[in-house]
Amino acid sequence: MIYLLHTYLQNRKKVVIALQEIYGVGSATSQQICEKLGLNHQVKIHQLTSFQIDELIRLIGQNSLISSQLKRRVRSDIERLIRISSYRGFRHTQKLPVRGQRTSTNARTCGRVNI
Repeated sequence: MIYLLHTYLQNRKKVVIALQEIYGVGSATSQQICEKLGLNHQVKIHQLTSFQIDELIRLIGQNSLISSQLKRRVRSDIERLIRISSYRGFRHTQKLPVRGQRTSTNARTCGRVNI
């Protein structure tokens, strides 16, 4: 296993798939990173050299918010909505769906963001 940006990546997985385990890196981002490094999509994590791993860290770190930074940004955005007393902020405080989903029969166990 490789510890990369606060996430353990399994050796047997392909690089494109394994990068998606990092919070904030999706499929499109992982494919772009592999293309910039010139990696084949079939390459697995254990086949990477130390130089390629360093380049992965550099590319991911410079281009996007990841891991704890992204979680902190989402948390501050929600707190801002609550502070300015917006409708969405009110829905967050009541732990109700924010994006217009129905609540009459569902939303008792919907996915919520803890505040």
